[in-house]
Amino acid sequence: METSRKQETGLKEEQKWERIALGVWKVRFGTPSAYTPTAHRSNEIKTQALSVLSVEQGAEPQLPFGTDDVNIKQTTRGIVVTLPMNTSEDIFGFGLQLQSVNAAGRKRYIKVNSDPKMDTGESHAPVPFYVSTAGYGLFVDTYRYATFYMGTSAEKGASAMKKEVNQPHKEFSESALYAFKRAEEERKVIIEIPSESGIDLYFFAGDIKTAVQRYNLFSGGGCKVPMWGLGMWYRVYGGSDQEHVKKLASQFREEKMPIDVIGLEPGWHSHSYSCTYEWSNLFPEPQDLIDDLTQNNYHINLWEHAFVYPAAKIYDKLVPYSGDYEVWNGLVPDFSMEETCKIFGDWHEKELIDKGITGFKLDECDNSDYNPSCWSFPDSTEFPGGMDGEQMHNAIGLLYQHMLEKVFHKKNIRTFSQVRSSGALAAPMPFVLYSDLYSHKEFIRGMVTSSFSGLLWAPEVRDCANGHDLLRRVQTVCFSDHALLNCWRIPNAPWKQVDIQKNLNNELMEEAQYYTDECRKLFELRMSLVPYLYSAFEEYQKTGLPPVRAVVMEYPQDEAARNLDDEYFFGKDLLVCPLTLEDGTSREVYLPEGNWYNFFTGEKIEGGRKLVMEADWNEMLVFARDGALVPVAEPVICVTEDTVFNITVKSFGTNKTGNCVLYEDDFVSFNYESLAAKKQINVTVGDNGKFIVSGAKTSTKYHFLNCIVKD
Repeated sequence: METSRKQETGLKEEQKWERIALGVWKVRFGTPSAYTPTAHRSNEIKTQALSVLSVEQGAEPQLPFGTDDVNIKQTTRGIVVTLPMNTSEDIFGFGLQLQSVNAAGRKRYIKVNSDPKMDTGESHAPVPFYVSTAGYGLFVDTYRYATFYMGTSAEKGASAMKKEVNQPHKEFSESALYAFKRAEEERKVIIEIPSESGIDLYFFAGDIKTAVQRYNLFSGGGCKVPMWGLGMWYRVYGGSDQEHVKKLASQFREEKMPIDVIGLEPGWHSHSYSCTYEWSNLFPEPQDLIDDLTQNNYHINLWEHAFVYPAAKIYDKLVPYSGDYEVWNGLVPDFSMEETCKIFGDWHEKELIDKGITGFKLDECDNSDYNPSCWSFPDSTEFPGGMDGEQMHNAIGLLYQHMLEKVFHKKNIRTFSQVRSSGALAAPMPFVLYSDLYSHKEFIRGMVTSSFSGLLWAPEVRDCANGHDLLRRVQTVCFSDHALLNCWRIPNAPWKQVDIQKNLNNELMEEAQYYTDECRKLFELRMSLVPYLYSAFEEYQKTGLPPVRAVVMEYPQDEAARNLDDEYFFGKDLLVCPLTLEDGTSREVYLPEGNWYNFFTGEKIEGGRKLVMEADWNEMLVFARDGALVPVAEPVICVTEDTVFNITVKSFGTNKTGNCVLYEDDFVSFNYESLAAKKQINVTVGDNGKFIVSGAKTSTKYHFLNCIVKD
């Protein structure tokens, strides 16, 4: 598909097409900006993995249209791209979207915004990438506030044949007149990139699943996470002091609550909003706290944001490497510059990481134009590296991640951290998105939408109306990329008291013991699936397949799966259908074609249909595919360097050709990059119905129960 052609725009402009990997094409028009996601990428394209993916498909991947169908032109507004779109085409992607999953017939505005009020495309992590049921994906390489019209507009003359008259509206109301409608006429995808005189587009061939895989492999493959990062996380009360943190951590161990990570909120800084990155007087002996938590096998995550307070030790050094406007009385560092990253990164390395901190929560890099406390710099801001404020708003979250990930990589330490904003080519970054919003249904939808764009999402527990709501939210968290309870507003654990004011007053619920026991069971369930999820992340790194993903990604030809926004795949074989407080104890579930099995009871259910299913408040709706082999571990209280997982493999269905794979390395470093430091353990079912495990004899991390070990 290597060609070039001329486009009439008053001047002759050239579209240059180039195949850069199997199934991936680049088209260049004009002179693109020097400041783009690909210009700042730190991970190479996984060319070999893209070739393997194409071989597995068994045919040379092709796009569903020719080069002449892609029109690009320069206008007074910037660049305009148009592509064909058929009336039955469905569109997914554009990063984290909390209000809808299918973008066909909608407009998407790629602007970072922490508080989107409408379904516009603005979000914590908008991404100029989408996939289409027509058989392709498209990434627009820009930090600009690009606008995508996904079949919302028809060209002049498209409706000229319509002559019907005397057909008045039957209902006169705003809801009827302005209801969302899919067009019946042929439409176009129209993309506007403002303020630019050139653009690079990247096309990815394949159905929804393989186009997403190609985009993620183009980004550098999925992230490699530490095993401990997949356990349970708990962020403590923002007003905690050193002794309260110790007391809470000790209580968790006494009550045998499986927790791997303790997160500290803004109060650990001597000044936050903006930040000093130094310990406050609430923590007079920070090294004592770090050592105490580490000895009790906790990992420590510290909250911060990028805005640097004048009292910070690194402030003066960063003045020449920051934008010309402040946020919260602090500098906005330009992380596109090596000098900035060295100053900021060296401080974190020497003062925090070297002393035992294993991760960070990068807050408020998501920009807010609509919040009363407007943490935003003007779009006209000038940064010394060359970007303006518009570009930096869409870039800063990812550049922030790159800066800190490089420090951890240099130290040969894997991190699993959090971030409030991300963007294009984020798949290799071990950072999980979260939000200060609170809707459980929107958080579930985020599990679906984030999977199309190389993003990880935490549907964290933040606020609960009552104990039932707590259980429903914890259930969702346990089947997510990142199992986090964010208790920044309450000093006592939510299973002791969900009411915020009563919690602050140290008034415990009468049912505190019941909810403690039920949350412990859920935490143990999460810990039992950590090896299974770790394998899903390994596949993410190797093949670009997200560990948690939309149902339509697994069943791209199933039209009924296209608009599912409240169920998703967790790893290779488990379909999760969360319930919310509003659902009560029943909800409608869609199971794709084939036989499915209740993960907990083994009950067989015929798929290819919708069903209303029951689940009590302490029960869940999770289903395994026919033929699935799921490794389930005896739960541990936390993951340490000495942890050995005792594995039982659960088999579902009559299909005995299923298999599962576990991956073993040291779980914490980058030594796995040497193949000698990595093991692959395969589990299949033999003729006698027993599990055959290959590679387990040399395993030091997994012990298989009731299996035939064969090497």
